Order: sequence, then C-alpha cells, then structure tokens
Amino acid sequence: MENRHQKIVRAPECRIKELERELAQTRRDMAAARENWFEVFEEPGHEGHCRKKQVPTGEPVLLTPPQEVLENPDFKKTSKTIVKQMVNIRLVLEVTQYHADVYYNSKTGERIHAQFPAGVTDEVNYGGSIKAFLFLLNNDCCTSLDKSRRFLSDLTDSKLDISKGMVSKLCREFAEKTEMERKKVYAGLLSSPVMHTDLTTARINGKSAYVCVCASPDGQTLYFVREKKGHDSVKGTPVEDYQGILVHDHDVTYYSYGSSHQECLAHILRYLKDSIQNEPERTWNIQMRSLIQEMIHYRNGLDSSEECSPEKIAEFEGRYRAILQKAKEEYEYIPADDYYKEGYNLYLRMEQYMENHLLFLYDNRILYVKPTREQ
Repeated sequence: MENRHQKIVRAPECRIKELERELAQTRRDMAAARENWFEVFEEPGHEGHCRKKQVPTGEPVLLTPPQEVLENPDFKKTSKTIVKQMVNIRLVLEVTQYHADVYYNSKTGERIHAQFPAGVTDEVNYGGSIKAFLFLLNNDCCTSLDKSRRFLSDLTDSKLDISKGMVSKLCREFAEKTEMERKKVYAGLLSSPVMHTDLTTARINGKSAYVCVCASPDGQTLYFVREKKGHDSVKGTPVEDYQGILVHDHDVTYYSYGSSHQECLAHILRYLKDSIQNEPERTWNIQMRSLIQEMIHYRNGLDSSEECSPEKIAEFEGRYRAILQKAKEEYEYIPADDYYKEGYNLYLRMEQYMENHLLFLYDNRILYVKPTREQ
C-alpha cells in the first residue's frame, strides 16, 4: 500500500523532470539552429533572401563595445564585423538665390543686369521637382488639391504653401509641354496592329464625366476626358480612325470601329464569378470560367512567335459550345429571375459574340486583357 502511494506521488515528479529534460534539449537545438543560420547568412556566397543594402550616405557609425568587453582582458577583437543599416529618407528644401548686379550708364541712362536662368522670372519661382511632385501626387496618387498642398506643407514644416491655383494648372502646363510627345503616341496607337480601349467613369467638379483610355500592348497610353458615353466619347480619340484589332469590354459602341474585336477576358472572368455567386444552382458559369482560365494558361505557355495548335483551338471551341448548350438547358429548366438577369445576358452575349471571345487564340499579337497602364 505504501509502495503504491509512493509511486503515485513520484509519478508527477518524474514527468516534470522528463519535461525539463525535453525543454533543455529543445533550447539547445534552437541555439544550434540560430548559430547555424547565423553562419549561413554571414558566409560569403550565402546571402539568402535579404533586403538590398544601400550605399551609405555618410561615415559609418562605430558602436562602442559592451562594458563587459572593456573590463575583461580575456575578450580579444576578431576579424569579423557585423554590419547593419538603418535606411531613412528626408526632404530637404533646396533654395537657390540668384544675385544680378545692376549697372548704370551715366551717359545714356541705361540700366542693365545679367540674364537670369530659364524659369527664373518671378521673385519666387518653383522648380520642376516641386511641380512634378505635386502633379504626380494629385494625378497618379489621386489625392485632392488641398491634400497635396497640405502634404507638401507638412513635409517642409509649413515653409512651402503652394496656392491651389498653381497646383490646378499643372495639368494644363504638363499637357502643353508634352504636345509633341502626345502626337507621337497618337500616331503610334494608330499604327499599332492591336489597341486596347476602355471608358471609365470620373467626376469633375462634382459632375459625372468619363475617361477614354487608349493603349497599345507595348505600353503607349493616352487618356481623353469626355462628358458623354457612346460615339461622343470616341470622337477625337485614336479609336475613331483605327483600322486594327480593338480589345475592349462589351460596349457595343466599339464594334463600329476597327477591323476585328477581342472582348477583354478579365471582364468576362469577373462577370462569370458574379454569376457563380448569384446563381449557385447553375454549373455552366463554373465550367465556362474554368475553360477560359485554361485557354489563357495555354496561350501564356506559348512563345511570342508560336501559334496556337489548330487541333487545340478546335477542342476549345467544341467545349465552349458544349458549355453554352449546358447554359441554354439550365436557363430553360430554371429561368433567370427578375432580380438577377446578368448571368443569362452574359450567356447570350458569349453565344452571339463567340468569335470575339476566342480571337486571341488565332492571333498571338492580341493581349486578351487590358495592359497595366490601362488598368
């Protein structure tokens, strides 16, 4: 009875000692692993996936050794030095002040001084770096005029307080100075065998407006502001006189221009995903989305000069038609309700414009989605 009692009492103690041994071994393993990784990262030729080191902009800061090292002569300096960087940015207000002495001709009364550099016309002039900063902040980062001004003011401790009128006229100034470049891009878009176009909504002074985007696969891009949709939005853009292949969403306006048409499959994939979420009882949308992704993957796997296999195209077209037949049967069995008809309308469009959804399989020059700059 006593032995049994001792066993019961000692069992937790034995378990605790066992766990302590395991913990000690785990700590030793972790220490060894840390030491191993330290050697790997420090060893030449094994930099690992580290952050890129920058070129120092000042003298290195030599850290004082720990007090323990200074007091204990047993510590000897090794040949190894650990280098770490702290990277920051700072905005420096750079002001160049020009002095031009005035000379007076006592015989003629004429006064003359040295010519100031180009752009230095007023008592205070803002250079290209400030203008570019505000222009990109307002247009590329889509910040308001007031926020752009306030941000620059905060960065310079309120030393720069640019007027709202100056910031607002930067776009016009940029347009005037880039007129030749824009004409060159315009001509390049017209001569491109493939052009992408899209119409996106915008607001100007609180009113609705539209931005027509025209882009070529090599990245040339122009933006046009328009007040109306439809054919009015196309006037004055490269689309109006274009004779090549147009890539666009299903805005039927664009079918009146260009020679051939490829519907943007990024839109189609998004529409199919919307149909899947709103019509969970149907299967055609899942199958069609999977097929389009497979076709895109196949095209991506080809070299830029390699054409799609006719057999593969025939297979894709056969599966495309079979899925449309499946959609027809599903909508006949369960008609689209009044709440959500987008899926049914998408099926009808993909059936009517099948050639325009699959044109990218026949022409390797076609990008089936919008270029990065257009997005």
